[in-house]
Amino acid sequence: MKQEKHQKSSQPSFPLSMAKEDEKVRIVSVRRGRNIHERLLGMGIQVDDVIEVIQCQQKGAVLISKENNRYMLGGGMALKIHVIKEE
Repeated sequence: MKQEKHQKSSQPSFPLSMAKEDEKVRIVSVRRGRNIHERLLGMGIQVDDVIEVIQCQQKGAVLISKENNRYMLGGGMALKIHVIKEE
């Protein structure tokens, strides 16, 4: 059985709220917060997922897409989700 190893990226992570529109990013970590992990899992989103940023709003809210589903994340939540650019 073939095992895949995920190599850590050499690029620095940044908050999802700082991603650009139409950019694909990979979630690398989620900081602690009020049930943030449970809320993301309820949406089917977890660490190592690739998501696309559809729209960014001035107060940090972000509209994302994963597998043809769209989710609106508030600015506080988007600050706690750290991502890297997907190549």
